[in-house]
Amino acid sequence: MMEHRPHTTVVLAMSADGKIADVSRSPARFGSVADKAHLEKQIAASDAVLFGAGTLRAYGTTMTISKPILLQQRTIVNKHPQPVHIVISHSANLNPDIKFFQQPVRRWLLTTSLGSDFWQKRSEFEQVLVFETPTGEIDILAALKYLTSLQIHRLAILGGGQLVASFLESDLIDEIWLTICPLILGGNTAPSPVAGTGFLSNLAPKLQLLEVSMVEQEVFLHYRLQKDAEID
Repeated sequence: MMEHRPHTTVVLAMSADGKIADVSRSPARFGSVADKAHLEKQIAASDAVLFGAGTLRAYGTTMTISKPILLQQRTIVNKHPQPVHIVISHSANLNPDIKFFQQPVRRWLLTTSLGSDFWQKRSEFEQVLVFETPTGEIDILAALKYLTSLQIHRLAILGGGQLVASFLESDLIDEIWLTICPLILGGNTAPSPVAGTGFLSNLAPKLQLLEVSMVEQEVFLHYRLQKDAEID
């Protein structure tokens, strides 16, 4: 793991053919009650969750912790009842009327100087974080370093595929939780867990399987990303 950044865990559910949504990119609600409980547990173990604007536009909300035992566990270790919910978006083109902005969570926005213009003088986001590369892209490395300075040590990444791809390309993922759901979505344009330009097989990130469990018809896979030194 890179020094001075949070431990990162990707948490996603996908169809048996590797799709996280159908061809119309409608909200993926095919996960079971067990998968939702698993997601809530992973969120509760995090100091912050990060997701892209496309994911937020699809759902209009974020998942909050509601189980009393999970809320109690956070209270015992002096954590806020809910982790920080961070939206990452270059344009920050979001509808301020969606339900997300009424949910009882701390909302932060990670964006560019251009994307920050609309939100800087508004109250929807507790913090508007601008970390920018010389080419005008979001500087993820600088942003992660800053999050660590705010005592955010565990970060859950909830999608979408472009965000996961950008973190993988920069070797910034530590763990992946994948739930395999019993349905086939198909479609050439249906999104998968990792978008972007892809990896050649000899350069693809390598995974170590840590855990496999099955609950009814779903399979839960827990991987650790192998680093170059481990692969060699």
